[in-house]
Amino acid sequence: MSSSDHTSTAIPYGMATLGIATFSTMDVVMKGLSISLGAYNAMLWRMLAGIILGGLLFLVSGTRLPARSTFRLHALRGTIAAFMATCFFWGLARVPLAEAIALSFIAPLITLYLAAVLLGEKISRGAIFATILGFLGVLVILSARVTGDYQPEVLKGSAAILVSAVLYAYNLVLQRKQAQLASPIEIVFFQNLTAGAVLLLAAPWLAVVPAVSHAPAIVGSTVLAIVSLLLLSWAYARAEAQVLVSVEYTAFVWAAIFGWYFFSEAVSLATLIGTVLIVGGCFIAARQKSGSKPSHVEVVAL
Repeated sequence: MSSSDHTSTAIPYGMATLGIATFSTMDVVMKGLSISLGAYNAMLWRMLAGIILGGLLFLVSGTRLPARSTFRLHALRGTIAAFMATCFFWGLARVPLAEAIALSFIAPLITLYLAAVLLGEKISRGAIFATILGFLGVLVILSARVTGDYQPEVLKGSAAILVSAVLYAYNLVLQRKQAQLASPIEIVFFQNLTAGAVLLLAAPWLAVVPAVSHAPAIVGSTVLAIVSLLLLSWAYARAEAQVLVSVEYTAFVWAAIFGWYFFSEAVSLATLIGTVLIVGGCFIAARQKSGSKPSHVEVVAL
């Protein structure tokens, strides 16, 4: 790679790194809200705040309303995001932050198989090996929970995070198509709008108006989510995913630091070993498509 190539990718790489750090900070705030309010109410009020803030951005930017076909895509991805994020934050309230992030890294490997089913892509032997490696990592993390200090709530939380990872994998497939049709601001607004509408369906039974003291955390998590999405979208529009993919795994470092600092969570040896196996599988999978050229593996804020 020439010096000019390094220069052209340095700024997007830095912006993507900042985006992941911002996203990880949002996870800390949402973990606290999920513990205090429950995952559903934490997500509901964050999405409603997101509709307001995202709507203001949408109006100020002068973005046009999307075509009907694009809106259907927004609605589908927003619906998936509603269930995906609620499962993730329900699990996050019960699982250490670093462990939860490690388990969520399995999503790009699941995407390989969804892409095969939905897009007709061929799965190579290397990708199959990568998947086995990734699932071994998941088993290492979960086995420590089963054979060690058995905590049913933690195992339920881990299961919820894995369900979220499956939905997130489908979300990645949709994201690739959505990014070609809409601007980041349009995606932010309509994802909040459709996800919020889906969550409101259960409001008569589950919604609880939070205390005013929770307002700063709700607004703060919304701002962090929007900023993270805008930063990552900007970075991925200016550098190939194969250049930026390693940035995604810095989320584990932030999760380990934030989990220790804010929630007194230690990172177990099993979590470290499992993370290495999962991330290793993701890198092997990323190098399978088109010979040695990595395929696109993208991660965007929930």
